[in-house]
Amino acid sequence: MLRRTALKLCAFTTLAAVASFHGAATARADAVADFYKGKSVQLIVGYGPGGGYDVYARILARFMSKHLPGNPNIVVQNMPGAGSLVAANYIYNVAPKDGTVFGTFARNMPLLSVLGGNPAVKFDARKFTWLGSASSYQEDSYIMWVRKDAKVQSIADAQKPGGPPIVLGGTAEGATGNDVPIILRDALGLNIKQIVGYPDSNAIFLAIERKEVEGRTTDLSAVRTNRPEYLKPDSYMRALLQFGRATRHPDFPDVPTARELAKDEKSRALIELTELPYVLSRPFVAPPGVPQERAQALEKAFIAAYNDPELVAEATKLGIGVSPIGGKEALALIDKIAAAPQEQRDYVRGLLNAGKGAN
Repeated sequence: MLRRTALKLCAFTTLAAVASFHGAATARADAVADFYKGKSVQLIVGYGPGGGYDVYARILARFMSKHLPGNPNIVVQNMPGAGSLVAANYIYNVAPKDGTVFGTFARNMPLLSVLGGNPAVKFDARKFTWLGSASSYQEDSYIMWVRKDAKVQSIADAQKPGGPPIVLGGTAEGATGNDVPIILRDALGLNIKQIVGYPDSNAIFLAIERKEVEGRTTDLSAVRTNRPEYLKPDSYMRALLQFGRATRHPDFPDVPTARELAKDEKSRALIELTELPYVLSRPFVAPPGVPQERAQALEKAFIAAYNDPELVAEATKLGIGVSPIGGKEALALIDKIAAAPQEQRDYVRGLLNAGKGAN
């Protein structure tokens, strides 16, 4: 009798605990929904309209609302400047920390933060509220595109001592379109001249068409979306090399990777370190200090949106790859960059700083 009574009490206590847990979880979800209902959420893009980061942000804005409790309206706001450094600093220091603002910036921003020594970088990448990355670069490749009528027609041409340089267009400090050529110049011995200061990706594409510059480095996904003619057999552009990948992209089996072309182990290590941010190819963050329940809701909605079959179908039509990772994976990647030998990090920082005056 006593044993049956004890078992009943135990069962009752367990059920009460389960009910209490579910009740608390429901209350938290209701609180998040109540907060977002009827509100607008701002999605900051660190570049102008039409570029790769903008495309990923706008497709997210269309689908994320239905996965976020309260279904707020998500509005994209472009905030170009300094290779998205303006947007990164704004999100970290100025944007409301209540969950009504999140954004995306250059994949190199976490690297600049970890390297340190740059007074223009006013954020700690590890303290953002990380939603994740829309692409882990499994399906993409960062390619150096050069006009077929340029003086340099091959990697061998670009490595000739005293030979003509490849003239590439870029935006500003911190953008991969600027930093990658600096890395390639050092690691592979390429003759590269950069013309920087273009306001956004579309401006660089136009500069190539006007022959102001001979080429650029950019994502395959961005080319598929903005300049699909580059991929045609009779195109006026050719792909010289690939960056951000350990192996050649299946669509470009004859185009070597930077790792393959590395002149020695030190150069290969330099390339591998600076390729790490490509796992965070399309990063999305909210400011530090967002309330935990809203931060979790944002990350969950972000992942759900990029796994939404309708979004995936739309992305396929646009020619952009989707392979999302969450906030924990993003932070683990940043920790991996920070764990690189100090000597190696110092070398990369010095190289990028010196590269600003060598363009």
